[in-house]
Amino acid sequence: MSVNKKIGILYGRERSFPMAFIEAVNRKNIAGITAEPVRIDKVVQGESSGYAVILDRISQDVPFYRAYLKNAALCGTAVINNPFWWSADEKFFNNCLATRTGVPVPKTVIIPSRELPSDTTDQSFSNLAFPLDWPGIFDYIGFPAYMKPFAGGGWKNVYKLHSAEEFYQKHAETGQLVMLLQEEIVFTEYYRCYCIGGKYVRIMPYEPRNPHHLRYSADFSPSAERLQEMEEIVLRINAWLGYDFNTVELAVRDGIPYAIDFCNPAPDAEKSSVGEDNFNWVVDTSAEYAIERALNHQNDTDNLTWGKYLQYSIGHRNLTL
Repeated sequence: MSVNKKIGILYGRERSFPMAFIEAVNRKNIAGITAEPVRIDKVVQGESSGYAVILDRISQDVPFYRAYLKNAALCGTAVINNPFWWSADEKFFNNCLATRTGVPVPKTVIIPSRELPSDTTDQSFSNLAFPLDWPGIFDYIGFPAYMKPFAGGGWKNVYKLHSAEEFYQKHAETGQLVMLLQEEIVFTEYYRCYCIGGKYVRIMPYEPRNPHHLRYSADFSPSAERLQEMEEIVLRINAWLGYDFNTVELAVRDGIPYAIDFCNPAPDAEKSSVGEDNFNWVVDTSAEYAIERALNHQNDTDNLTWGKYLQYSIGHRNLTL
């Protein structure tokens, strides 16, 4: 009896990666496996999406899609990435977990929003000291420092700060955003690393100080020893978080790779941005992995990836290495 397993991709404005992903899956001509753009004409509670696998590229920006994916996952779809974990995760937690699992990260604190959240008053913050221990925070982080949202990405609302006065000035512009204040890592090398399926890693020299279209043009490359070290860090991070498709950014200071940003579950994969070689790798590898998930799909069961953090927590196991 033939088995038909559909692979869908849910995406927004991007075009090069979704179309190439679909073509890569279908070009392999695996019996019973086809790929297509996800089509949604209604979402009924507890009803299957009809897809064995969905690669999610957009639900971080569309709450309706996130709800659709959770319902699909409940009905057995293998969603890449797990929409329940993605809903719970954010960058500050990532850093906290890294400190418990032996991954070097910059010194980081979380800062309450400058403006009160909607539907709150100053009385909603009875437990928050006023003022905060700003001297203690600044002594811990040091200047220059970076301030950025504790969730989100795309280099939006990122500030480089050189003094406490500049911090107060820029923080006043952030409205209701909850921000991180983070130590600057003055690096000699910087890498952006794809991780797919918790096992496939591509380490890409990256220069964040270049204009966007030139950031993958860097004049350094890792030694074999550093390559192995960084791959181990990337795999460890994604094993603990449980992401199927993510990027990790590593900045090398004094020979130590620091994980700067590793909550990128819908990472940039546009050909014009990442370059042809990286694009071909991420298309082919994600297609292979999606096919693998489709072939291993089991009806009427949970087909999601759950990271070691949740597995260890449920098992009451020690999180530290």
